[in-house]
Amino acid sequence: MISYQLRQREYLLQISRAMTSRLDLPSLLRLILTSAAEIVRAEAGLIALRRGQADSLVIHASYGIPVSMLPRFAPLLADFPLRAAEYAIPDLQARLNLVARAIRLPLHQVIALPLTFEERLLGVIYLFRSGSSAFSANDENVLASFADQVAIAVRNAQLYQQVNAEKQQLDAIIEHSADGVMILDPDLRIQVFNRALSQMTGWPAEQAIGRQCYQVLALEKTSGRNLCGADPAAAHFDGEAPLIVEGELARPGGSRIAVSVTFSPLYDEEGRLSHVIANVVDITRFREAEEMKSTFVSVVSHELKTPVSLIKGYASTLAREDAHWDSDTVREGLQVINEESDRLDALINNLLDASRIQSGGFRLERGDVNVVRLAEKVVESFRIQTDRHHFVPDFLDDFPTVYGDEERLRQVFNNLIGNAIKYAPQGGEIRVGGWHAADNVTLYVADQGIGIPLDEQGKLFQRFYRVDSSLRRSTQGAGLGLYLCWSIIKAHGGRIWLHSEPGKGTTVFFTLPVEA
Repeated sequence: MISYQLRQREYLLQISRAMTSRLDLPSLLRLILTSAAEIVRAEAGLIALRRGQADSLVIHASYGIPVSMLPRFAPLLADFPLRAAEYAIPDLQARLNLVARAIRLPLHQVIALPLTFEERLLGVIYLFRSGSSAFSANDENVLASFADQVAIAVRNAQLYQQVNAEKQQLDAIIEHSADGVMILDPDLRIQVFNRALSQMTGWPAEQAIGRQCYQVLALEKTSGRNLCGADPAAAHFDGEAPLIVEGELARPGGSRIAVSVTFSPLYDEEGRLSHVIANVVDITRFREAEEMKSTFVSVVSHELKTPVSLIKGYASTLAREDAHWDSDTVREGLQVINEESDRLDALINNLLDASRIQSGGFRLERGDVNVVRLAEKVVESFRIQTDRHHFVPDFLDDFPTVYGDEERLRQVFNNLIGNAIKYAPQGGEIRVGGWHAADNVTLYVADQGIGIPLDEQGKLFQRFYRVDSSLRRSTQGAGLGLYLCWSIIKAHGGRIWLHSEPGKGTTVFFTLPVEA
C-alpha cells in the first residue's frame, strides 16, 4: 500500500510539471483527465468547466466515454453548487444511477473533484469506476492536492486563451481598419503595418515591417510635426499629447494622395516610450472639397459680380434725373440689362441644377424627342448671335426619335454649341450631327477652335473646372456647362466624351438610348 501511494505521489509530481508547460486548453484538459484517471485507477471521467460568468457547466473533455453519450451526463451538471465552499453535490450517487441507466454502462462509483481558484469555482472533474471498489480516502486526498495544481494550470490556460483571442481580435480590427495603421517601436521601426496602409503607400506589409517609418511614409509638403520626417527635433512627444501632421504621399505610378497622420505615444510602467501608434487617414477628398469650395466662391463671386455690376451701372445711368437720353441710348442700355439678366438667370439655374445633382434631386421628364429638329432649333438661336461661325448640320437620313427629356437635351446642345462658339473666337465651321445604331444614337458638336491640351481633357467634366488658358481668362463661365452635360447624359443612360487637339478644334460626342 505504501509503495502504491509513493508511486501516486511521484506520478502526481511528474504530471504537475508537465501541466505547467501547456497553455493550450484542450490539450491541457486531456492531460489532466487522463492523469487523474490513471492516478486513482478510474475507468472513465470527464471535465466540465464553468461557462464564463454564467452559472452553468459545460463538458470540455472526456475519458473512456463515447462523445455521443456525453449529453446523457446532464444530471451530473444540473444544480451544481457554484460557490467553492459548497462544492459537495447532493444526491451524487443517485444522479450517477440515472446516467448509468441512460447510457447502459455499468458505472457504479463516482468522485467529484472541484477545481477552485481564489475561492471561485472553475469547474469539476468527475471520475468513474464500474466495479464495487469505492474510491478510498487516500484517493480523495491525492486528488485534492492534485486539484490545486490543476486549477492553477486551467486558469493560466484560460487567461492565455483569452489574451490570445483578444490579440487576434485586435489584429483583425487593425488589419481590416478603413484607415491606415502602423505600430512603431521606440526607434521608430515598423512592427505592424495594416492592409489599408499598404494600399495607400504601395508597400507590402512584409517589406515595410522592420524598416524605419520615414522610408515607407515619406511625406512631402507637410504641415505640423512629422515624427517620420528628417528633422530629429520633431521625433519626440510632449507628454501624452499626440503629434498630427498633414502632407502629400507619392504612390506607385506617380499618383499622389493627401493624408493626415496622428502619432500617439504609449508608455510603459516606468514612463519610457514603448510604442507609437500611427493612424493614417486619406484626406484627398477633403482637400478636393476645400479646393472645390474655394473655387466655387471665387468663380461664382466673379461671375455674379460682372452681370450685377453691368445691370446696376446701366440702370443707374438711365435713371439719372439730370440727363436726357435719346431713344437709341436707352434702347442700347436696356438691351445690355436684358442680356446680363439672362446671363445671371442662366448662371443661377446652372448652380441650382448642380446642387440638385449633388443632392440626388435631379429628375428627368422623359418622352419621345426628335433630336434633329431640337438641334436645328438650338442652332438657329445661335445663328443670330454670331456672324463669324458657319453652322453645318450632319445627320443621317431616317434619324430615329430618342426617349429623353427634351428641355434637358436642349440644355446639352446649348452648352456644347455655346462652348464651340466661345472657344473658336476666330470663327470657322461648327458641325452638329450624328448617326444611329439599333438601340442608341450618337450625336456630336465639332468646332475649329483652340482645342484642349491632352493632360486637361480628363478633367473637363468636373464641376467648376475650366481649361487654363489666356482665352479662358477672357471668356465668361463658371465651369459648370460640361459638368451639367455629363450629368444629364448619364441620367439618360448614355455617355459623353471628347476628342481634341490643340489648335485643331474639339469634338464632343454623346450617346442616347432610342427606347426606354
